[in-house]
Amino acid sequence: MSDEQQYDVIVVGSGGGALTGAAVAARAGLSVLVLEKTALLGGTSAYSGGACWLPGTQVQQRAGIPDSTEGARAYLDTILADPDEPATRAKVEAFLAHAPELVAQLEADEAMEFEWLPFPEYYDAPGRVPFGRSIQPTTIKRDALPPLIGELVRPPVELDRVGAPGRRTLSGGQSLIGRLAAIVVREGGILRTGHAVVDLLTRGGDARVVGVRTADGLELHARFGVLVAAGGFEGNAALRAEHGVPGAVAWSMAPRDANLGEAIRAALALGAAADFSALGWFCPGLEQPDGGGSFTLGFRSGLMVDQTGRRYANECLPYDRFGREMAKAPDRVPSWFVFDSREGGRLPAIAMPEGDPAAHLEAGTWLRAGSLDELAGLIGVPADALAATVSRFNGFCATGVDADFGRGTDEYDTFFTGGGGPDEALVPLDQPPYYAARFVLSDLGTKGGLVTDPAGRVLREDGSAIPGLYAAGNSSASMFGGVYPGPGAPLGSAMVFASLAVRDLARSEG
Repeated sequence: MSDEQQYDVIVVGSGGGALTGAAVAARAGLSVLVLEKTALLGGTSAYSGGACWLPGTQVQQRAGIPDSTEGARAYLDTILADPDEPATRAKVEAFLAHAPELVAQLEADEAMEFEWLPFPEYYDAPGRVPFGRSIQPTTIKRDALPPLIGELVRPPVELDRVGAPGRRTLSGGQSLIGRLAAIVVREGGILRTGHAVVDLLTRGGDARVVGVRTADGLELHARFGVLVAAGGFEGNAALRAEHGVPGAVAWSMAPRDANLGEAIRAALALGAAADFSALGWFCPGLEQPDGGGSFTLGFRSGLMVDQTGRRYANECLPYDRFGREMAKAPDRVPSWFVFDSREGGRLPAIAMPEGDPAAHLEAGTWLRAGSLDELAGLIGVPADALAATVSRFNGFCATGVDADFGRGTDEYDTFFTGGGGPDEALVPLDQPPYYAARFVLSDLGTKGGLVTDPAGRVLREDGSAIPGLYAAGNSSASMFGGVYPGPGAPLGSAMVFASLAVRDLARSEG
């Protein structure tokens, strides 16, 4: 076997978790190969705002916000379904202990810099930090990166979906991916795109994982271990159906034709345990003329109705919580978001991408009418029900109290409306013409996957570890279960457990 086929560590995937693991390994002097299935780096991480939910770090301390490891523990202890279940407790403690260490380690590198990102956490619970504790990488110019990296970072979703190149300034998720990839390459790591991992190579009586096989027939070997951080299976309709994940492939926010779950299935073939109960990281999705969905949040006015013409939740809920409300009843997908003309016919929310209103109207994903009765007929809901819903909601706007769902009572509800009181989130629907935008159940990725321990080791059904095999991010089952603590929880947890996996594999060379 040639040296070119052997590495200390093989990392499958190139999102925030994968590249954190690769960067940590490369900086530790290990030879690293990163294998990315698609032609570009970053996956869904590159589409993200780059928020990282990493409590108790030096970044929050610099910002002077009231964050601490103890506060984050109290917060998680309140919102998690069973925080004292032994496996969950062990992972929570490992996460909380390593998050500050990881950020200090990354910021010790001149290529990485973080800043605090004001963005409310998603539950009103003890330990919550006003305006959040999430951090993000600072922006960086594309030409400040090695040319190879600058060309390979996946563009923002609104550009990538139409085949347009990325911007000159990388922010959010693009900055995170570019900075981490630059560290990997600078330290001698190798990035290879266009290689989907479909099998894991093993040796010996303990079936130690010693490498991977790609769809194009390459066999690549790892002396220390393989880290699977290749996202979930949101792009695989059959697996979604098998594991009961609501929504649809077309509505997912993952890059098109990516995240089919090949690496997860390869691990399952070796006897790995899996937990798919958490389903996904959900969000309301503005349906696009091509049938896709767009991640949507920050509603400033308007209201959401189901197919009976009635509201069913606080429209200003954090996106995962609203998505889970959508999933509770079949008549909520699709839903209709009804709004008026106070913003000139633009959607009073943040949608990525929003799309062109004229194209929406032409395709029928948005409908417009001079009256609510006419609009009800166009979207197929009872006119009397829609009229009653709007009248009741407008009454709440007059009193400043949403007696049905409490819209405007939480800091998250008013964050996108200027941060005022409930009145800022309760805006009457009274300026015709009226619009209705079709909404589907989108996701930021599936949330179920391989069962791992606090060191990121992939476990068998009997609780033993598969030697040489590690997983992080959406390739693994989330320690958060069915809740989404705050902005950047998927990225933060992926980064921490990828780093812990590298720490462990470096100590356990086969």
